[in-house]
Parts: sequence; C-alpha cells; structure tokens
Amino acid sequence: MSYTLLKGEYVIRYPDLPRQGPEPDGDTVKFRPDTPALVERLPRPSGTPPKINGRGISARLEAIDALETHFGDTHQEPQGATAARDELLALLGFTGVVFFPDLPNQVRSADQDTIRGHMLANGIDGNGRLIAFAFPGDHPGADGSAVFLDEAGVNRSANAALLGAGLAYPAFYATLPADLRVHLAAIARAARAKGAGFWPRATGDPDGSARIADLRGLQEAVLWPKLFRRLVPYLAPGRSTLDGFDAWLREDPVNRDDQLFLLEKGEYGNMHDVVRAAGNEIRLTAWPEDFIISPDPAPPGAPVHPRPAAIGDVLIVAARPDRRLVTLINATPSSIDLRDWALLDAAGGCHALSGTLDGGAALQVTLDESFQNSALLLTDGAGVTVDQVSYKPDTVLPGRSICFGR
Repeated sequence: MSYTLLKGEYVIRYPDLPRQGPEPDGDTVKFRPDTPALVERLPRPSGTPPKINGRGISARLEAIDALETHFGDTHQEPQGATAARDELLALLGFTGVVFFPDLPNQVRSADQDTIRGHMLANGIDGNGRLIAFAFPGDHPGADGSAVFLDEAGVNRSANAALLGAGLAYPAFYATLPADLRVHLAAIARAARAKGAGFWPRATGDPDGSARIADLRGLQEAVLWPKLFRRLVPYLAPGRSTLDGFDAWLREDPVNRDDQLFLLEKGEYGNMHDVVRAAGNEIRLTAWPEDFIISPDPAPPGAPVHPRPAAIGDVLIVAARPDRRLVTLINATPSSIDLRDWALLDAAGGCHALSGTLDGGAALQVTLDESFQNSALLLTDGAGVTVDQVSYKPDTVLPGRSICFGR
C-alpha cells in the first residue's frame, strides 16, 4: 500500500514554553511537517479533521500501543511505559533527554529540542492525530509523494523496532494493509516468545488473568493499553469489582465496546467478545494481533475523505524552472478569488497568491530564488490542497517548460 511521505521535524520541547511542551510517550510524538497542507489531504475515517497548528501535530504510531505514561491522571506500569518512551526518542535520534521531576512527562532539557525525520502516513484518527510509521532522518522522495511501504520498509520504522523489543503491544486497525498486519503480527509473537521487554510481566491475556482490585493496582499492571483505557473510567467512580464491566462496555458501542473483526472466527464482534471479567480478575481471550479494530465511526454527515478537487479548482499546468515560472489555469467559466491561496514547495517555501483569476484564464507566477519547485502544492484560502505536481530535476532543460498532463 502507498503511504504519504511527510518530511519535517520531531518536536519534544518548546524553548519558549518548556513546562507546557509536548508530552512524548512510547507511541506518540509531536511532528512539525515541512508542508502542513499535506496533512489536510489525508483520509479521516472517523470524520475528525487534523488538529494541527504552527507547532505541529501529534503523531500516533501506526499498529502499536505502548504502555501509558499518562492517561488523564493515571498511568500504567512506570517501568514499561518509560522504557518505551525513552526507546522511541532514542530511535528518532534524541539524546540527553531529561524530564522535569515535578512534571515527569515533560522534557526539561535535551541535546536537541527538534530533530529531522519523516513519517509515512495514511490518515487522521478520531482524536485528530496523524497516524503513521515513524523514521529518523530525511527521505529521498519528494515531500507529499506516495511511497509504497513493504515489509522491508516497515522493519526500518520505529514502530516495528518497539514491537520487536517487547516495548509495545500490537494494535491493528482496519486501515492497516493486510500484508503489513501479518508481518507485524509475526514480530509481536516473536517478541512474546522470547520474553522481550515487558512480556515476562504481562498479564490479563490468554496466558492468565490480571487481578485488579482498584485504580491503584491497575496502574502497576502490564496489560493491553486499550483495555487499560477502558478500565480507568469504569473503576474511577469507586467500583470494587469487575462484575459489571461486560454490561458497562455494551452500554456504549462507540466509545467503549469497539467493533472488532475476529480473525480466527472470520466474523465481526466487539470488545466484550474478547474480554472476560469477574470479581477482581480480567483477561483478554485472544491476543491483540488476532483481531482488527474498526476506527471510531464518523458522525452523520462528517466527511471521511479530504475534499476532492472540484470542477472549479485552479490547476498547475506548467513550470519553467530556469526562470522560476509556474503557470496556473482556471478550468471553470467563473472567476475565482485567489486571496489567501498559496504555492508551496517541498522545502516549506510559501508564495502567497492574490487577486482574481477569470474563468478560463491563465496566470503566470514568478517565484523567488529560494523556492525549490520540483514539487509544487497549490492550496486555497482554507489551506486545503487544490492541486499538486512534481517532476524530476534531471528532466529540466534550459529554456524548456515542463507541462503537467491532465
């Protein structure tokens, strides 16, 4: 399957707001894309738009679920949770990371506040986060280009490294391609078989029940994080047993009783179908790699795909690199206001557009010398991608224009 290449920076600390900065954990990190408009083009199966601003967007690592360093006012076993977080930061290239003693999830200092990296993304989750495979350093491809991700490529990701080290559980959503799911499931099983990472301490699974008396005990247990996130609100009111957990799950099929596809049975079910709870004991009846989680459903009327190119879109039809000229055309019979529109390049450069482009008319734009236009993105006044083109630098010939076929 092809993923969208996003180049940018991982961010773990805000120098101007050090005590209010990102809170990286074992499967989530702040990412500041070079071309923010590319994020708007990603599918959003739960109907939630990306929560992105000038500081970036929270990126959730595809296919894995690490122990929670913080979930509301709770956490999971600190040893396993911090080990995953520290390993993720190391895999991305961060060194010398120190956390505030009184704010243990916020970075007090590090050798780098930001570091170059890239992500291969395939969507936005129900919390507005980027879902992606994370990699250190830059990628040779053009920002925003489609990259086919195979097993060898996945093996180079931080996601696979954490899974193989026994520092994360598998969490396979329906948006994950089947071939990658099978490959990652094998990595998870191998880690469990050799007792890597937290697996010798894991509980609440087909190998044995977890004994949970209260929230305090839950925070010391090593169990599937998604199950932990269901148990926290169940126990929070002071419930003393898990006898009512099954009924509590079923009361809310959207936010509690997630829809699953049970691979062994080849049929759909729900979270309650793979959980057994009674008294103070709870366990999964299937390993997490043996079922597929459906994304949260989108609210009625919410778009699950980025806005497609409309008939009235302006198109990038040609570029003359040696003169830094780009030609746009309005393919509709109506005038289009270009106020707040922009041309973006692969390096994050931005050329603002203005004025009105008459129906059927062309506009030639001269870019400044810093513009690297081998990949061009055209965005409208809302920052939504209208058109995108790219070409190989070795195709550039003096005095010749490159035309983009439509």
